[in-house]
Amino acid sequence: MLKGIHPAISPELLKVLCEMGHGDEIILSDAHFPGHTVNARVIRADGLFVATLLDGIIPLFELDSYAPPLAMMSASPGDTLDPAVEARYMAAIRRHAPGAPAPEHVERFAFYERAKKAYAVVLTGETAKYGNLILKKGVTPV
Repeated sequence: MLKGIHPAISPELLKVLCEMGHGDEIILSDAHFPGHTVNARVIRADGLFVATLLDGIIPLFELDSYAPPLAMMSASPGDTLDPAVEARYMAAIRRHAPGAPAPEHVERFAFYERAKKAYAVVLTGETAKYGNLILKKGVTPV
């Protein structure tokens, strides 16, 4: 056990966060996301909600300041997003990064394309519809 590391952060996730370089993206996905279909590097975080993982990740992870650092999947035509999902995620993020911008919204299939190129996908136990979030890593300040 390490001091200062949130208990929801597994050794595998900590390793991946450390390996990522600036501009790399990681997907925190809901439980319905086809993670194993779109990416070879999948970390299981069953039973954990995305906001819980954000409370563990954001203190360790510098968000990109040169490009939009956050993206969420848009609703498919005829469907709606629950604004409470984004609000939960942003509350967790802003606890640790108060200046973080709101996420951009990305069309579903464009989101899948980004997930294919992401450094990793973390499959969570999140059950919220469209509960998927991309984090883009920035340069850690000196």
